[in-house]
Amino acid sequence: MRNMLLIPLMASLLAVSACVTINIYFPAAEAEKAADKIIDDVWQIKKGEQPPATPADTPAPAPTK
Repeated sequence: MRNMLLIPLMASLLAVSACVTINIYFPAAEAEKAADKIIDDVWQIKKGEQPPATPADTPAPAPTK
């Protein structure tokens, strides 16, 4: 009888201990600066230059028949 109670108790303790959430605080300003730096590194944009046109800015090619 004791084992019948021990097994569900141990299983529920294992389940509860597995549900641990770790919260990490990232300051918004620093995260935004880091994101801007990554974007600049990827695009390799120098200060004062215009970024290249995105596909939405360029007209679609004429359909060919």
